Amino acid sequence: MIERQKSHVRRNAGAKLDGAAAGSSETSRITQEDEQLMQSQSARDAGIEMPRHTGLVIRRMWRASIGEHWRFGVVLVSICLYTVMSIAGPAYSAYMIDLLWREIQQAFLEGRSFTIGWSTGLREVMVYLCIWTLAWAFYSIQSFTMASFAERLNLKLRHGLAEKLNRLPLGFFDERKPGEIISRATNDLDKVSEVLQRGLLTLLTAVGSVSGALIMMVRYNVLLAGIFVAFAVAAMILTRFISRRTRVLAARQQEAIGTLSSSVEEAYSGRTVLKAFNCEQDSSERIHAATRRVAAIVRKTDFMTNVAAPMVRFLSRIAQVVLAVLGVGMLVRAELTIGTLQAFFYYVNIVSEPLTQFSVTVNTLQSALASVERVFEILDEEEIVPDPALPVSPPSPVTGRIAFEHVRFGYDSSRPLMHDVSFVAEPGQKVAIVGATGAGKTTLINLLMRFYEIDGGRITLDGIDTKSMSREALRLNFGMVLQDAWLREGTIAENIAYGRPDATRDEIVQAAKTAHVDFLVRTMPHGYDTRIDNDAETISQGQRQLITIARVLLANPAILILDEATSSVDTKTEKAIVRAMEQLTCGRTSFVIAHRLSTIVDSDLILVMENGTIVEQGTHDALLRAGGPYADLYMSQFA
Repeated sequence: MIERQKSHVRRNAGAKLDGAAAGSSETSRITQEDEQLMQSQSARDAGIEMPRHTGLVIRRMWRASIGEHWRFGVVLVSICLYTVMSIAGPAYSAYMIDLLWREIQQAFLEGRSFTIGWSTGLREVMVYLCIWTLAWAFYSIQSFTMASFAERLNLKLRHGLAEKLNRLPLGFFDERKPGEIISRATNDLDKVSEVLQRGLLTLLTAVGSVSGALIMMVRYNVLLAGIFVAFAVAAMILTRFISRRTRVLAARQQEAIGTLSSSVEEAYSGRTVLKAFNCEQDSSERIHAATRRVAAIVRKTDFMTNVAAPMVRFLSRIAQVVLAVLGVGMLVRAELTIGTLQAFFYYVNIVSEPLTQFSVTVNTLQSALASVERVFEILDEEEIVPDPALPVSPPSPVTGRIAFEHVRFGYDSSRPLMHDVSFVAEPGQKVAIVGATGAGKTTLINLLMRFYEIDGGRITLDGIDTKSMSREALRLNFGMVLQDAWLREGTIAENIAYGRPDATRDEIVQAAKTAHVDFLVRTMPHGYDTRIDNDAETISQGQRQLITIARVLLANPAILILDEATSSVDTKTEKAIVRAMEQLTCGRTSFVIAHRLSTIVDSDLILVMENGTIVEQGTHDALLRAGGPYADLYMSQFA
């Protein structure tokens, strides 16, 4: 097991979102942030996903889109021109219809048939067609350009996030679940792109169209416009009430689905144990109960989701009936013309749909801002210490002399784990590290590989401080076999050649034979070309470990690190692998972490660790004679 003491220090909610927000306005800014945090917490309790710092997130998104601002400018201009065309269309149609109606009446009075011509309406029809053609063109431009803007911003954020993850310390990943990080890099950014293309564009278009339409409605008739606004306000209140209920139910639905998914995943992953203890019926009942709960909540959620639009549209239709009755009366009294009345109803349609979708669109935008805020939280994480500007290259070839000189380290700087660790591993020596679980054995190796940075002292490789080297140059000299064997998705040959992609098939086969995994591979359906992945159960944990051992054997590094490398293999195979390792480690420095002390009695140096500190070091015989912690540990295994 890898020993880690994780730091659980929580950072201030907005401390690193915007470094520029400081100075004399700090007190008021914190007060505003506290209010936003309380509002966000209340919203999350209701099932709404909201950002904690809306203004800061928007500013950062704008800065992140540098180089693409012109695209957003094109979108705004296109929206304005589209709004002008969409508002001008109904107004011009009123003029056109009134003109045609007058021409028809005139023809009827003169006793002739009406024929449309260039001077009797055809010109106006062509202008009307041009108006809507331009509206379509501007709408297409804004949609295409916004899609381009959103995807390019998404790509920049993805690149930034990918580069950031490569610069984060190992402690960052220790404190978080892999699914959480993957979700931020995929689902959250996908949501941002989708909402920018749909939600934001819809909102901006709706604001322009609704404003223009309301102005034209008031211009045509104040009374009819006032009646419509009254119905619109009632519809918005109804929509807000229903949407709140829907969000609460949606939150419960997600919780219920999460419980169901967890039960199914638990039953699937533990299916062997379930069958062994005859618990299939109990597991089935739990899953069915969770399914029934999901079904009940989904019925309520779907009802509330689907009832909103019909009810709002019903109110809209009532408004239209009232407006039609009043409008016809005005038409009879010659207070309105036919063209004006139809244009007014066209504006009613323009306003009605955006008002129906307004609350949904706003909530979607808030959810997207919350998603991008989570991405910014990763981008603001503290990075690893960068490599030196002019790194020192390790000697070639590396002899393998490792020295720890008064090393101090703690996963949390306020709680040091190692206080003063010193030892020297001479070239070609086999160094064993033993101790109870959590003593700091793997931590020692992590410091050697610079997975973590030490707080004091220094570590040298052939007399050169490892901090003066680049991490890549340092790690090229090490080969690791861990207790938890990791395999990539690909063929067995690709996994063995992971450290040496240019290796020949003969070299891969020879490494597999040395690691005693060649026979296993040849029993596979396609031999070395059999595809495997890390989650498949087609090979056992012990077989995985043999493949990772073959990987290190093929890489042939200058220094070996074996962290319980044979913990999952049988005793006979372990002895064969130990003999192979003896051949490989001959003349190479090697570090072996082992709980079975029988495998390290021949080590040149044994380090005994307790609570992160080396309490004893020496050879097996010398430590037994000393009668200290190592002797107690050894005798506890062989008493």
